[in-house]
Order: sequence, then structure tokens, then C-alpha cells
Amino acid sequence: MSNDPLLQPFQLKHLTLKNRLMISSHEPSYHEDGLPKDRYRLYHVERAKGGVALTMTAGSAIVSADSPPAFGNLHAYNDEIVPWLKKLADECHGYGCAVMIQLTHLGRRTSFAQADWLPVISSSRIREPAHRSFPKQMEEWDIERVIKDYADAAERMVAANLDGFELECYGHLIDNFWAPVTARRTDDYGGSLENRMRFGMRVLKAIRERIGDKPIVGLRIAADEDWEFGLSRKEGVEICKRFKDSGLIDFLNIIRGHNEHDSPMVDMIPVTGMRSSPHLDFAGEIRAETKFPTFHAARIADVATARHAIAAGKLDMVAMTRAHIAEPHIIKKIMEGREDQIRPCVGATYCLDRIYENASATCIHNPATGREASEPHVVARSESPGKKVVIVGAGPGGLETARVSAARGHEVVVFEAAPKAGGQMRLAANLKRRAEMMSIIEWRLGECERLGVEFRFNHYAEADDVLALKPDIVVIATGGLPQNEAIRFGAEHAKSSWDILSGDVKPAGDALVLDENGSHPALVCTEFLADQGVAVEFVTPERNFAPDAGGTNIVPYMRNFVRRGVKITTMTGVSKLERHNNRIKVKLWSPFTMADCGERIVDLVVVENGTAPLDDLYFELKEGSVNRGEVDYPALIAGRKQALRTNQAGAYQLFRIGDAVASRNIHAAVYDGLRFAKAF
Repeated sequence: MSNDPLLQPFQLKHLTLKNRLMISSHEPSYHEDGLPKDRYRLYHVERAKGGVALTMTAGSAIVSADSPPAFGNLHAYNDEIVPWLKKLADECHGYGCAVMIQLTHLGRRTSFAQADWLPVISSSRIREPAHRSFPKQMEEWDIERVIKDYADAAERMVAANLDGFELECYGHLIDNFWAPVTARRTDDYGGSLENRMRFGMRVLKAIRERIGDKPIVGLRIAADEDWEFGLSRKEGVEICKRFKDSGLIDFLNIIRGHNEHDSPMVDMIPVTGMRSSPHLDFAGEIRAETKFPTFHAARIADVATARHAIAAGKLDMVAMTRAHIAEPHIIKKIMEGREDQIRPCVGATYCLDRIYENASATCIHNPATGREASEPHVVARSESPGKKVVIVGAGPGGLETARVSAARGHEVVVFEAAPKAGGQMRLAANLKRRAEMMSIIEWRLGECERLGVEFRFNHYAEADDVLALKPDIVVIATGGLPQNEAIRFGAEHAKSSWDILSGDVKPAGDALVLDENGSHPALVCTEFLADQGVAVEFVTPERNFAPDAGGTNIVPYMRNFVRRGVKITTMTGVSKLERHNNRIKVKLWSPFTMADCGERIVDLVVVENGTAPLDDLYFELKEGSVNRGEVDYPALIAGRKQALRTNQAGAYQLFRIGDAVASRNIHAAVYDGLRFAKAF
């Protein structure tokens, strides 16, 4: 038996959980028609293979048709969900992993303009800012109907052979009845705490009457909403105690805060640069006060913190949810003495932001997550190793190509012009708040070193350097250089975000940052300037501010922008720059009127317009390659080897990836690297 606190079993009622790590309920939006089919199942099964004791599906599965999915929710009201969930549960059980689900009625946290266009309902008519619908105050028949829907859904979960489930009680319907901001009723469901808890108690009693005492049932509950208009800690703890004393539940899954809009939600689900495990001590206090099995999740991203949470008696089960999105085999690597090989979660929260943009969860630097049917988490050795793979560029894409190629058993050499690996990420990490993102690079460097990759830093590779190695495969991962295709006249007067973040330009006075990208780079540059005391105006032709940065990541930028007095101007471009008394005159332009719409005079103009591919070397090597750089896209998508031979005189295969193809993002680069190299 191991002495590691994380590897100790935990007895929850009749269920023995084999260790103390779990994945909390979350919705990756891998459903098909609201059902957890193959993609959904394979995602959870991979984590079961990795050794986690408990995986919770759905965040949350909806119990009623008038709770339309807000972010890819599973349909727990549909009988067709049972066989799909059962298949998922049975397969996870085969790896010793328990499976639970989260059930909810979203209440006001959704939109009427989806699914069947039924009215949104809640305990009162108070609108939720995040989803913007004005709910109908539930009538008696609504209450009875929804209580029955909960019981029906619970019965389906038992039929699906799940080990249990939890009810969502923060920001959703059940706690809408007791949270002060929405608890406005004057009938038997309003006023006293007993009345406000009546709906939740009735739901649990109906569930127990339907499924009996044996199935495990818990609550995911905000025991302190931590705001002026929210549930107090005192009342939150009392609610927890009353539910425990009712005998209707078996565990508490504790969180602190509220999700009225993006900003407080990010305090509950912190992103990179924010405090890690901010509510762990609070959860421990609730466990101590209730003396009840306690789970918790909120940016517990590293094994050391998780181990401390158990060893210190703060939690019974510790949830590392985003960490398992990045690395599905955490427990397996702990047990095998390979903690240093755990792929780190960097808190980028690309996963969650994609869900909120009606896409599906994708890890910023694990391209196999959500693609388990086609992409490997563990790279298999090639049946015919021994190729010479030469990679030019040691950014995220080049390093991923090197890691995977070496894991396949090939000899790998990487050229990098800079003294260190990282590429554009080193610039982004100059904003201290986002320095953690460099772990994407550092983990790959560690893996490459372990696998024997040869690096040649401070080496601006030319064609002769590459050819001298007699490569079988050449991958150009040189990225790009800043471009300015956004300003028609006077573009030469502008600087790039690279100029600022590298320190090549020492800013002072005031600046205008033009964002023609819509993602992180302009935001990073603006925050970097503002932190140095520069007065900044952020200008963008987009009608939505930084649409590709994501709803959770926008919050820390905006907090700092407000503190620093950054001015934001949307739906506006720049048509012309010209010198004006040692400053720069900026002509603003409206994409709606197609005419100039004002001007600014500033000390500095910065344009973020993505990158132009740094592809000279690629074109130099193109005619010497067997494929002339051509990619067989059907083979790439299907995961097959690239076998095009359009040049019989060619000596090597040639590919380019990431920004060396076109300006994209980190995930695109590492996904390119994995899906090319896994077939080398």
C-alpha cells in the first residue's frame, strides 16, 4: 500500500472510490443531439484508463424540456440517454472508475430563443445578466411538473447503472429559490429559510421516493455567494447542515461565489495569472462544520496542492477537472513515479471559453482531448523507426512535432534561431500575469530532452544546414512575422505588438492600439503598456470586443483596463497615419459608413494584425522534396501517412505547420504537430 494521501481509497456509503482524485461535472459539449455518444464516451473512458477514481459527466444534464441547453447540455429528460450513459458507465467501470452525473433545471440561466422556444422559468422574474432572458415566475403547476421531471431523470440515471449523481445548486433553479437576489416569492416558497429551501427539499424527497435510499445523491452547492446581494456564509452553511440532517443526500460538492455575469464566475473558475485553489480553505471549513463527505473543484491544477488538500483533511475527494482535460493520466503517472511527465494545465481555459462560444472543449495544448477516436494521448512507437526528422523552429508546433517524432522512435534535430525555445510565446509571457503559459513550452522541452531530441539553438537555419543532415522528413515550424495589412496609408508609422513586448520600443505618453486580430495579442500588448503608465486607447473594427479571446479570459484584462483607465472604442478602424509635430495623427474610419469618423493625435500607434508566414526556407526546400510541400488532406484528417510523391527526384518529405502556414493560434500549431508526426 502506498503512503501517498492521493492513493488512499475513500468509502462513500456503499461505494469504494479507489483513490482521492476525481473529475467534477463539466460539459465538454461533445454530445450528439443531447446524447453522450461515442465522442463523449471515449473522452471519459480515456480518463478512466488514466486511473481517476470518479468521473462526473455533464455540467449539467437538463431534466426538463423547458430548460433548453445553454452550453451543450445532455438531455436527461430523454429516455434515449439511458443506453448511451450505460455504455459509458460500464466501460469506465471496467477500469475501476466510478461514474456520476450532474442533474439540473437551468432556471433563468438559459435563453428562451433555443430548442422549443418555451418560456424560461425561475423562482421569480429577475433576469440573469449572463443569459439575458426575462424568466416567468413559476406557478404551482410548474413547480409540480419540474419536481416530477427531476424524479424521472433520477430514475433514468439509476437505469443507466451510474454510481450516483448530484444536483446543481448554484446559479440554477433550485438555488434560485433560496438565493436573496432571486428569492422574491411571497407564498410558501418565499420568506423564511425553511420556505426558500422547500422546493429543493421537495425535489430530493421526490427523487428518494422514486429511486430509494441506496443510490448516491449529492449537491453541488455555493455555500457562500460572496457578494452584497448574495447568500451569506452563515445561511449557506445552515442550508448545507439542513440538507445533511434531512438524510436525503450523501455528499456536498462545495464552491464559493456566484455566476451572475462573467466577472464573478471567473472568481469561481480562475484562469491563468489568478490565484490557484482560491476556495480550498473555504471548502475545508465547510467540511469541518458539517462533518460530511466533501468534494471540491476550483483550479486545483497541480498534484502537490491536491495531495495537501487530502493530507490536511480539507477534502475527502479533490477534483482536478481542467487538469484532466490537459492530462488524462495523472494518477497513472503518479503511481508509476512519473509525476514530472504530467502535462500541466496552464489555466488558459481555452476549453471553457470554447464551450461558451457554442463550440466544444479543446485543450490549448493537448490536441488529443476530445479527439480520442483519432488522436493518441500516448504516442505509439513506429513500426519502422529510424527516420531522420529535421524541424526548423522551436515554438509550440515545432516542439510538439519533435516530441511526437521522438516518441515514435525517430532521430530528431531541431534548429532554432533564438537562444531559447518558445517563439511568440516568450513575448506573450513578458506580461507577468500570463507567464504560466510558458509551461506549454517547458513541458515539451522536458519531454524532448527525455526522448533524446537534439537542439541547435542560436542557429538561423538555411537550406544547406538542413540538407547537410540528409533528412527523410523536414518540418518548417518557423512561425511568422508581424504584418500590417490593416492601415491603407502611413502604415510605416505604426509599431507591432512584438516591438512593445520585446522591449525594442520604450513607450511613453499615450498610445493607440489597433486590434485587427480579435484575440489575445492586442490585449496582452495593451495591458503591458498600461502597466507601464501609458495612457492607452484600444480600437477595433469588431462589433464585439476581442471575440476570440473568450468570456473567461476577458475578465482579468478588463479588470486591469478599468484600473488603468484604458479607453475602448469598438466598430472603428484606422484609415491613415501621418506625422504631426513629432507625434502621430490617426484618422479613424467607420466600417459602417465607409468614411472617416474622427481623429486622434498620440505618441505611439501599435497594430496587431496577426502574422505573415516566415516561409522563405520552405520555398527554398520545396523543389528538392518528394511532395513539393503538398499535403494529402484526406490522409491527414484520417491519420494516415503522407504518401504523395509528385517529384521523383526529391530526397525528403517537406511540410510546414502552425503560423508558418497562416496566422492561427497555439492549439492549431500543436494539433498540426501531433497529427503530422504521429504518422511519421
